[in-house]
Amino acid sequence: MNSTFTVTFLGTGTSQGIPVIGSKHPVCLSTDPKDKRLRVSVLLRWDNFSYVIDCGPDFRQQMLRENVSKVDGILLTHEHSDHTAGLDDIRPFNFLQGNMPFYAHKRVFKSLRERFAYIFETENKYPGAPSIEEIEIDKDAPFIIGGKKVIPIEAMHDTLPVLGFRVEGFTYLTDVKTISEEEIEKVKGTKVLVINALREEPHYSHFNISEALDFVEKVKPEKTYFTHISHLMGFHEEVEKKLPENVHLAYDTLTITI
Repeated sequence: MNSTFTVTFLGTGTSQGIPVIGSKHPVCLSTDPKDKRLRVSVLLRWDNFSYVIDCGPDFRQQMLRENVSKVDGILLTHEHSDHTAGLDDIRPFNFLQGNMPFYAHKRVFKSLRERFAYIFETENKYPGAPSIEEIEIDKDAPFIIGGKKVIPIEAMHDTLPVLGFRVEGFTYLTDVKTISEEEIEKVKGTKVLVINALREEPHYSHFNISEALDFVEKVKPEKTYFTHISHLMGFHEEVEKKLPENVHLAYDTLTITI
């Protein structure tokens, strides 16, 4: 008997979040909670396991909002700050449960060592610094978390390789601009797809909405949620009405069952 597998959208915004600091754009001034977007991340839960994909600068706020008291591991899509800048805020979990397992490409760990050197010190490490367990992953090596198989999926964020993840019938991809046919095959047959859709206008390193819809048509999931959304996409409620059946804009705090 399968356990309940839920996905909570911790954040659905682009790198600056919504509202953007100082912006007078109408979406940034919106009072609709669905137009308030923290940096992109999701929380996966089943049985007694909790895993997070990406820990951006809003990680602390997201954990408090969702009342998360245990995280069994963090999967990183890539090294950009809007996906990793919350690394220091794993410290309370360290106090409660010890080293935090991180799953990332070796290139990502190299970047983290440069940017968060104090975390990786081996001599005279500050006692209050975060502690992580480095688990290297790549696109050709599925791995197990909480008894479930994870299939990494490589895409390109402009010229930077990024990893998405498929867990059973759920696939999460963000910061995608292009993806090979070989990697698309890993997505086909998925029940629920989460994919980035930045805005209507083309962008050099992200799918815009038409490219995301083309990708949905190619892989044909049962249901799709767009994430990594810019204020330039427009108001949530207005965009939602224009989308095809079974395609939706995700929003912060949304929880779905796979």
